Amino acid sequence: MKFYNIIVKYRPQLALFLLLVGIAANFYGGFWPAFPAYFLALILLFGYFFFGPLRLIQEHMESGNMEEAEKILNSVKFPNLLYKPIRSVYFTLKGNIAMMKQDFDGAEKNMKKGLDLGMPMKEAEGASLLQMGMLQMQKNNIRQAESYIRQALRKGLPDKENQAAAYLQLCSVMMTKREFRAAKDFFRKAKALKPTTPQIVDQIKQIEKYISRIPG
Repeated sequence: MKFYNIIVKYRPQLALFLLLVGIAANFYGGFWPAFPAYFLALILLFGYFFFGPLRLIQEHMESGNMEEAEKILNSVKFPNLLYKPIRSVYFTLKGNIAMMKQDFDGAEKNMKKGLDLGMPMKEAEGASLLQMGMLQMQKNNIRQAESYIRQALRKGLPDKENQAAAYLQLCSVMMTKREFRAAKDFFRKAKALKPTTPQIVDQIKQIEKYISRIPG
């Protein structure tokens, strides 16, 4: 695995080296002795432009090293050449990092590109729609936020933590719209999932303090 990651990381340099080896072999021995080096160089260049280095991001995302993850994303110079599902993931990750940096306009722009390209899995599409809904909440676009979050639930979310987050966001939307009965219903659904993410648990505790006192 690590060996393959090294190849992915240094694909352009390896392709250049093999190309030079091929040229030298071509000069001294003819085309056919040089063919394997040319062929491998072509495969490496194809992989560099068609698949990109996104495989290298997973480790950094899991460890929370967003700076290194962003560096890898920024190393993609021609994103439109990426294979369509990978291009979708590329723009979604760009949107996630922009959102973490509170660049809401940049986050919305990139996430929309990712969604328009189509996500590889329905659960991934649902998670992206949920993030778009949360983004619209940050921008106080309540109607659009509700639309995205409902779409996310229809598409399906990957786990109960995401589902609970979606129901809590809808609870907040209904509170804003003063539809208190619906707000309570969404709150009960979120709580019934028994999420364990500290941020979601804390949000449930905060809402629980006052939701029983509101009408509806």
